[in-house]
Amino acid sequence: MRSVDNSELGRWRELDSIHVLRLLAEHVKEDLSFHPRSSHLTTRWHVHVAGHDWEFLCTGPKFWDVRMDCGGGGAVDLVMHIYGLNFKAAAKLLKDMGLFVLGLPIAAGR
Repeated sequence: MRSVDNSELGRWRELDSIHVLRLLAEHVKEDLSFHPRSSHLTTRWHVHVAGHDWEFLCTGPKFWDVRMDCGGGGAVDLVMHIYGLNFKAAAKLLKDMGLFVLGLPIAAGR
């Protein structure tokens, strides 16, 4: 795999985490009863991906795994977290999913 250039990496860092989750997950559901404490932009999502159920708080590109009490920011961090991959493998997965074309999820219509 060729290396990731800075423009690709920059686009992946800025992608909304919920867009990436929609592309990765078999099932995604927003918790409409959630009322954020700090940022009114934060939403809670219940997700089934990689054979596991997850509960994420999402604010733009940032995500917080409620059950594991950790988080990160950007598409690469999210893929690394969910699949337990290193940077190189996560970047390959994102490229294989088509996120390198315009920096936007191509199949995010789930």
